[in-house]
Parts: sequence; structure tokens; C-alpha cells
Amino acid sequence: MKIGFIGLGLIGGSIARAVRHFYPEAEIIAFSRTRASVEQAVSDGVVNRIPEEVNADFGDCDYVFLCAPVADNEKYLEKLKPLIRPSCMITDVGSTKCDIHARVRELDMEANFIGGHPMAGSEKTGYINSKRILIENAYYVITPTPKVTQEAVNQYRNFTASLKALPLLLDCKTHDYVMAGISHLPHIIASSLVNLVRDSDTKDGIMKLVAAGGFKDITRIASSSPEMWEQICMTNRKNISSILGDYIHSLDNIRRQLDHEEAGAVYHLFETSRDYRNSLPEKGSGPIQRIFEIYCDMVDEAGGIATLATILASNQINLKNIGIVHSREFIEAVLRIEFYDEQSMKQAADILRRYRYVIYER
Repeated sequence: MKIGFIGLGLIGGSIARAVRHFYPEAEIIAFSRTRASVEQAVSDGVVNRIPEEVNADFGDCDYVFLCAPVADNEKYLEKLKPLIRPSCMITDVGSTKCDIHARVRELDMEANFIGGHPMAGSEKTGYINSKRILIENAYYVITPTPKVTQEAVNQYRNFTASLKALPLLLDCKTHDYVMAGISHLPHIIASSLVNLVRDSDTKDGIMKLVAAGGFKDITRIASSSPEMWEQICMTNRKNISSILGDYIHSLDNIRRQLDHEEAGAVYHLFETSRDYRNSLPEKGSGPIQRIFEIYCDMVDEAGGIATLATILASNQINLKNIGIVHSREFIEAVLRIEFYDEQSMKQAADILRRYRYVIYER
């Protein structure tokens, strides 16, 4: 198997790492405007070679992944068209699909294109933050063109599944509408909320000082790449505008209910949203990722965190993050501990309880 990558950031790098892990004999080539990222990938043993440009080296690949920004991917299609053999399949990893499908039609490349969107990611960017397990147990949306053979679609679906992703077939229009609601609009809301707090803060910055659990949880994605999200919003602007209009209407209703002291309606808002949110799959996939965390009561004394960390380390439990909760709104404990997986989280909770720590699981 020979696989090419054009662009090697967070998503491309993570897919390349997964391919290297599950297909150790695969030949992987990668081109990127950021030379340092592909050079690091070669040093890591993920990539075999770095072509100097998008050239004939990509023509005999089984798959070519377009992992550059959305607008750049369309330009690379033009370069690939005269190079690829009939059996080569081009795919992408973009969060919007209709624009690139339209460009594929214009170039008469539909027989060689299967759109792709691994619904995984992070507010962190770049190859340096890529990891093999990023797409594991995450939905991987596949948007075939009408001219791709069913055999090619099945092969690609099986390939993504072999990387431990969860393939899901959709048409590009359905994909973009769904993403506008559950991914693109939330990013706009998070970013606008952060800016609202920035502009509404007191002169001495008290809002920023005490911003805690709830605010940080729902605004985490506001730390994402501005360049990437500008392109996503521009390529899905009609769907986003439509759903944004519905959201603005719902906010107007909430404001009216507050102004008229309609307590029952406000209760209904929180009740229905709680019930629907709690019905989401526990494993987490797509934009709402499961966070494996526990909270621990601790006395504020020297060496307390070091002792707890030593206990977990001696039991071969790796920590992803650990920190003191300075403002404990909706959170009972003082120490937040995050893990890489559910098993580690449960083991840690059991072990710490045996040492008489008070543990809260969310």
C-alpha cells in the first residue's frame, strides 16, 4: 500500500500515525508547505519520503489525503488530475464537503474522489500535536461521489474502520447541514461568548479572574485555529446562517420569557436541554468528546499533589492533566485530574478511594 498526504497537520499527522501503526509496511509520502512538520514525521518513522512538490510520486498512490486548508485542497486537486492513475482514490479531511465536491465535478474527477471528515480534533493544531488514537472510536464521515464504484467505497470504508474509526456514509449536503448545527455553530457561539465577556468585563477584569468550570468548558473550542475556522464558515455559510437565525430566534424567546418572568418556560428550557444532553452517547465522538476526569477533595498543604501523583504513578496510571480548581462553581472538589482513557480513570478512582481520598466522578 502506498499513501500520500498533502498537508500534515493535526488531522493528517494523526491519520498517518494510525496508518503507520496498523500498516507498518505501507509506503507513506507527504508534502507540506511547513517543511518542519514533514521532516519531523520522517524522523519519527511515520513518513518514508518527502517529495519536493506535488508531482508524479503521488500518481501511483492507493490513497491521497488532502489535509491542507480547505481552499488549498481545491488547488491541489488540479495538480493531481493529470498525475493519478485510474485506481488512485483522492480523499480529504475537511469539515465541509459540498464546495470540494463541486470542484471535483468541475474537474471531472468524480470517479477518483471520496470525501472524508474524521470527526475528531483538538483546539491544538499542527503535526506536533498529532497522535495515533485521535480518530479511534470517532465517527469518520464518508461522502462518495455518484461516479465512484461501490467496490471503491467499500474498500475505503473498510480502510477507515481498520484505523479504528467509525465510518458513516452521508451525502455532502446532509453532512454540511448537520455539521453547521453540531460543530460550526458551536464554534461561533463559543467565540462570540468569549468576546462578549471580554467586552463586558469590569475594569479590573473580575470576570476573567473568576471564569471557571462552566465558562471554560463551553468556550474551550474558541482556542481553535482562526484561519481554519474562517475557511470552514465561508464554505458552509448558507447552512450556518440558516441555523444561526434559528438560534438567534431561540435566544429572543428566552429573553422575552425572562422579561415576562415566565418561570415555567425557563424551567422547561433547562429540563429539555438536560434530558437531550444526557441522551448523547457516553463514549463521545465527533465535536462533543468524552473527557475522562475525576475531582478530589484535598487539604491545601505542601506535597499534597505530589503524594497523590506518586500513588497513581506507582500503579502505572498516566495523567493527562492535573490542576487546582480555583473557582468551584458546580464542582465539589478542589483538584481536577484528567486521564487518557476510561479504564485509567476508573482505576485511579478506586485506588485513591482505598487511600481514603474523597473522589467525585462526573
